[in-house]
Amino acid sequence: MRAALLLVLPVLAGACAQAPLSPLDAARVCEQRARAAQAPTGAVSVGANSRSGLSTGVSIGVTGDYLRGRDPYAVYEDCVQARSGQPPIRPPRLR
Repeated sequence: MRAALLLVLPVLAGACAQAPLSPLDAARVCEQRARAAQAPTGAVSVGANSRSGLSTGVSIGVTGDYLRGRDPYAVYEDCVQARSGQPPIRPPRLR
């Protein structure tokens, strides 16, 4: 039983590995990461309802890339290369 389990685990682990994305799909995903490396992100929400009254919320996001001062273009290129296995096919569309 243990021997069978030891033979099946590597197969399952390989099946769960991420398949590489196309360079275009990777560009879409990585643009978000590059934008987050430009500056902190945030949101404010205000709402009201008849049961609980007024509700508010604030969220602030800071990425490790931003804290390290990484260039957003370098973040984009590294991300596309890692996700697709190919260099970017177009420049990022940042703010």
